[in-house]
Amino acid sequence: MRAIIIGAGIAGLAAALRLSQIGWDSLIIERTPTRRSGGYAVTFGGIGYDAAERMGILPDLRKRAFVTEELVYHKPGGERRFSLSGEIIAATMGPRSMNILRGDIETVLYDKVRDSAEIRFATTVTAVDQDTRAVHATLSDGTVEHADLLIGADGLHSATRALVFGPEQDYLLDLEHQVAVYMLDKRPASIAPGTTATLSSRGRTVAVISAGDGRNVAFFGYRTARGARHDDRGDDPATVLPQVYGDLGWVIPEVLAGMGRTDSVYFDTISQVVAPTWSRGRVVLLGDAAWCVTLFAGYGSALAVGGAYQLGTELERHGSDTGGGIGAALAAWETALRPEVEAKQKLGRRVKGVYAPANPLLLWLTQLPLRLAALPPVRRYMTRRFIKG
Repeated sequence: MRAIIIGAGIAGLAAALRLSQIGWDSLIIERTPTRRSGGYAVTFGGIGYDAAERMGILPDLRKRAFVTEELVYHKPGGERRFSLSGEIIAATMGPRSMNILRGDIETVLYDKVRDSAEIRFATTVTAVDQDTRAVHATLSDGTVEHADLLIGADGLHSATRALVFGPEQDYLLDLEHQVAVYMLDKRPASIAPGTTATLSSRGRTVAVISAGDGRNVAFFGYRTARGARHDDRGDDPATVLPQVYGDLGWVIPEVLAGMGRTDSVYFDTISQVVAPTWSRGRVVLLGDAAWCVTLFAGYGSALAVGGAYQLGTELERHGSDTGGGIGAALAAWETALRPEVEAKQKLGRRVKGVYAPANPLLLWLTQLPLRLAALPPVRRYMTRRFIKG
């Protein structure tokens, strides 16, 4: 059995790994000329953690995970507002989760599949056709590839989804926020090693995340009016971000200056993908291409890995393609996974309402639970309850 996988991100690589474990061959098509690195930090747990354990990659992920020693909330001028200790952060995460960069998850997966799957970089899919026996993908290099299954794991702006399911605007739900993420070449001197520092002011959030091994990530997220959006296909973040954050002090001028020294900037809208079905015939969408829950839900990487694992499991369970095995596998997979995806999407839409509120009073109210957690009596209780048992 053979699969064509569009996209060499977390979902695509996880699918290739799981399929190799059940005896499938995979061809991975990736539009970028080389592998991406870095990316924003995620909390990786839930079904993704369970799947990583079953696929044998959990020890490698654990080696690349980082620990936040302190999370400090600042005022717009840079003064410390309050902080959370590493123990409190660990307590809220639970034992079966970790903080890790998206790029590090990709690296672990890539190292596992690069010898078993063919990967073509700087290549895109331009047409998809299918019949009762196979799916046929026309690629930008002029070749036509044939397979039993095509997996569209090419992200929020999925070309696979557009070709097979319809135009992007039919599936994207704009959550009226913008995000920019990039790696910093040095940590601002006023931020201690191992510390993640952040501030929110009038609909804007910025954070400097210590991601282990001396790496630091700049994160910007801000509210936008519907229709007034920027993304990586339009405006330049080097122009937009100083306009949005230029009135703020603290380390922001230094962090913005670091954008000019980084290799790449992720700059896009925060949008969910809402699709009534994730498969059509021999084509299935996976990860953000199918369901993008957004960073508001904080579960995208876990769903990508967990979803890929479960997809492979259903394909193995339903056997070969005789008797409609692939169709039955895709239907069973979606039935099992969709409730969790929809729950996370609902969570993301709820969080959107309180993320970086423009009203100062609402900001204070949304941070109140965190302030309470920072108080010594609450901190001691949470440490005893969740860490020491």
